[in-house]
Amino acid sequence: MRRGRPIRPAGAAAALALAALAACTAPGAAPGEDRAARAEGGRPFTVVATGDIIPYPSIIEQARRDAGGTGHDFTRILAGVKPVVAPADIALCHMETPYGDEDGPFTGYPLFRSPPQLARALRTTGYDSCSTASNHSLDDGFEGVRRTLDALDAAGVRHTGTARSAAEAARPALLEAGGARIAHLSYTYGTNGIPVPGDRPWAVSLLEPDRVLADARAARRAGADVVIVSLHWGTEWQQAPDAAQKELARRLTAARTGAGRDIDLLIGTHNHVPQPYEKVNGTWVVYGLGDQVASFVPEEKRSGNEGSMARFTFAPENGRWSVAKAEFLVGHSDTGPPFRVVRATAENFPEVHARVREAVLSRGAGEDGLTEGR
Repeated sequence: MRRGRPIRPAGAAAALALAALAACTAPGAAPGEDRAARAEGGRPFTVVATGDIIPYPSIIEQARRDAGGTGHDFTRILAGVKPVVAPADIALCHMETPYGDEDGPFTGYPLFRSPPQLARALRTTGYDSCSTASNHSLDDGFEGVRRTLDALDAAGVRHTGTARSAAEAARPALLEAGGARIAHLSYTYGTNGIPVPGDRPWAVSLLEPDRVLADARAARRAGADVVIVSLHWGTEWQQAPDAAQKELARRLTAARTGAGRDIDLLIGTHNHVPQPYEKVNGTWVVYGLGDQVASFVPEEKRSGNEGSMARFTFAPENGRWSVAKAEFLVGHSDTGPPFRVVRATAENFPEVHARVREAVLSRGAGEDGLTEGR
């Protein structure tokens, strides 16, 4: 399949934040009219989303060994999921931790600082955009935010959720696939008590329902055909979605402007364990993907090495794009040695596969059409 193509917004003023997307609208045509015309000539496209990337020191050391002792190479760590990620038209990651300088130092919990070489590995694996709003976004202050986004830019990976300027914070990551324009937004419930800089309140997108809806509607007005929202939310180590997640999911999926929904897909992160998928108000919600790159070893936290990979096929219908097929696959951080992220099946990791499958389907998603992908 054709890879998702970034739409590169230009200009620094906040008033021009979505100009690149809006400029793609046909002259004289309202966004809704142009959207219907694109859908008429559009084709299906796939979106793959995977869970939290949290390079603990043992994983950083593995990447150093994979690089031959100089620098860090994460491509071999991620190679096992490339067959799922690379064929997708749009592939979304969740980059939970900030990057340090090229030569370090690099740190783990509670204040993470990860090697920036990870950004190149994400692109090599096939990722097009990453959500970066998390409770660890400010672990290394605003400089950590800047280094992370600089590295992702250099690697050709779009990003959303943290920002180096007010104008950057005002626009989503913008991509294109199947003739559709896709806006990717990202928010976090908090930053572990680290204050957002008073002179840079836009540095991290905080999870405020009114703001999420306002941003989604702004993207839609500017011409987005599909709006995908990544949410860093919920209760750590809890498989079931908590009351706040369920209430917010209901509110966001119920939002409509005219006849159309404001948000097309909700993707959750942060919980460290796989949580269920559910169709809410006709919109798919992934409460929590779990971790993709992590190294929790204790028995009571073994599910922290397990997660799902979501794959949704959007197709044009009646002037809009909507989810025509919903799938999940199972991922596993195999501590090895060597440490590798793999796709888990009933054959290679039967216990992991069974646990993740049970979690994903625990709120009746199978009855709504969710299937396990191949």
